Amino acid sequence: MTIQLNSVVALTYDLYTNENGQEVFVERADEQNPLVFLYGVGMMLPKFEENLSGLLAGDAYDFQLVAEDAYGLKDENAITELPLDMFGNMEMPEIGSILPLQDNEGNQFRARVHEISDSAVTVDLNHPMAGQDLRFIGKIISVRPATSEELAHGHAHGADGHQGH
Repeated sequence: MTIQLNSVVALTYDLYTNENGQEVFVERADEQNPLVFLYGVGMMLPKFEENLSGLLAGDAYDFQLVAEDAYGLKDENAITELPLDMFGNMEMPEIGSILPLQDNEGNQFRARVHEISDSAVTVDLNHPMAGQDLRFIGKIISVRPATSEELAHGHAHGADGHQGH
């Protein structure tokens, strides 16, 4: 079966970014712990899925996504200050650490601590990989039709269709 809408895909990948012309290893999903997802429901980057369309189990792949097709360009306006009193009695975060935040609509997002002053914590709301080209190298482990339960839930329940407990 080829990868298509509503198929469940299990794959391995090595993810690299490009920093100053050098490829830098970011993370890996191996055969023991593959990435398993329901294809075509918007959970993955659209261009990532586009590059996998039509592949079969056993196929290897190697493709790059430019920043605009990955996590977008870095938005210099996405740096903001959070007042120190917002942290109450909590321990001050460290520079470079990630803060889980939530907006007024309840959307959750993460911010990287950029700098700390006497009155505020400056955070960068860009995705950590914003502005970076990504390279994915990996192999398709399995492709199968999604079960009706997975389609109803909108996500995969593991490589074999059973939810782990």
